[in-house]
Amino acid sequence: MPDIIDTHCHLDDPRFNDDRESVLLNCRALGIAKIVVPSIHRQNWDQVLELCKNDQALFPAVGLHPMFTDQHRATDIEDLLHYLQDNNEVVAIGEIGLDFYHKDSDRDKQIYYLDQQLSIAEKLQLPVLLHVRKAHADVLTLLKKYRLCGGIAHAFNGSNEQAQEYIKLGFKLGFGGVLTYEGSSKIRRLAKELPLSAIVLETDAPDMPGAAHRGQRNSPEYLIEALSTLAEIRGESVDEIASQTTLNAQQIFKGAI
Repeated sequence: MPDIIDTHCHLDDPRFNDDRESVLLNCRALGIAKIVVPSIHRQNWDQVLELCKNDQALFPAVGLHPMFTDQHRATDIEDLLHYLQDNNEVVAIGEIGLDFYHKDSDRDKQIYYLDQQLSIAEKLQLPVLLHVRKAHADVLTLLKKYRLCGGIAHAFNGSNEQAQEYIKLGFKLGFGGVLTYEGSSKIRRLAKELPLSAIVLETDAPDMPGAAHRGQRNSPEYLIEALSTLAEIRGESVDEIASQTTLNAQQIFKGAI
């Protein structure tokens, strides 16, 4: 089987502190050759960068996550620009986006931080890793303001029409453990109908475990289960899915991974 890429895994999370090295060894044995590690706020940029410097299979992304606006500061935007200019090993800006799932979300603040980070992405021509919940229309409106080089709509859960809009803007769509639940009919239908050239694999570990690990810590090792399920859903070979999703990820990251 060709090597595969986990395009979204929070491997710096403390839940991996006891067995991170063994997890990575298992990943290599399973053919999971590369892992993109996004950050969520200013406080963990250095941690993510240091983790990735110590393992050539890991690739850092830095950004300000929409669910942590209470921890973000206005100076973080200027810091982000300088940080990216000083650390050319960073492969994307992320995890960024909008999350309007909770009614008490500070929408204006979330939009401000996303807008500012998209401006930086345009300036530096870096891809973005998007977190979007109950906000696809708003995110797409903001994306169209800028001349971006694309990115990934992580854990995609929008409509087919919205998927097509992301694709037109140069984005790929991330699918992971949710595929493995038989009840995930909407996500499974999307994964079957979308062109394979638009799909990348991810785990979002340690969150969003698949059906075989419900209630447990998710792990990049389980990317294989998402891959197998995607092949089954689409009626295509595991090797074909692995090859194309890896190529898709490499296209987004412009050969940086």
